Amino acid sequence: MLRRALLLLLLPLSVQGQELTVSAAASLADAFKALTPGFEAAHPGAKLRFNSAASGQLLQQIAQGAPVDVFASADEATMDRAQQFITPPSRRVFASNELVLVTPPGSALSSLADLNLAGVKRIAVGKPATVPVGRYTQQALESARMWQALQRKIVPADNVRQVLDYVARGEVEAGFVYRSDAQIAKRRVRAAMTVGGHEPVRYPVAVLQGSRQPALAQAFVNYLLGQPAQALLQQQGFGTP
Repeated sequence: MLRRALLLLLLPLSVQGQELTVSAAASLADAFKALTPGFEAAHPGAKLRFNSAASGQLLQQIAQGAPVDVFASADEATMDRAQQFITPPSRRVFASNELVLVTPPGSALSSLADLNLAGVKRIAVGKPATVPVGRYTQQALESARMWQALQRKIVPADNVRQVLDYVARGEVEAGFVYRSDAQIAKRRVRAAMTVGGHEPVRYPVAVLQGSRQPALAQAFVNYLLGQPAQALLQQQGFGTP
């Protein structure tokens, strides 16, 4: 405690008590919560505050003037649309992921073709317009020439965690989430298969032009690319950048 107090006294006043607001894709919620202690310990006086939602919803909030320091998206396309709000040189890809078909425990579904079975009446899918996992899902099902045929079965979700909850509660017969989400809920859902036929799932992060503490925001971006954060992300089911 004494050492921490001395460190705080030695810090510039501009660093002490700073709160950093990070708007992050819903799939990052658990991982970012887990890496918070390490970042705050490395930057005494700093406090992380997270805002989690679908990447498209977060971008809408930023466009409407929400006070955000860092934006982490679950896809490159949403970050491309955020170009006018970010500091371009700060943009970096810090993680990757995989699309997974999940079912309630005990289900025998094992392929995309099984989604055509009469017993499959509801399939949870993120809304493609605002939810990256939904866009990846649409691409995968279009590649398999199944997207249109399954429209009557699709239950739209506001973010990937809502898809996960629908499946875990048995409200749908199947859903599409990221591997990291399936790993977090492995006692509540069953990962039936890894799904291909879509763009690579990459997570970019960037500092917002309107950040109130751009130096600390850049420090968070750098921290995500460092060994401690990368190891934690991989433990959570994410892949390397």
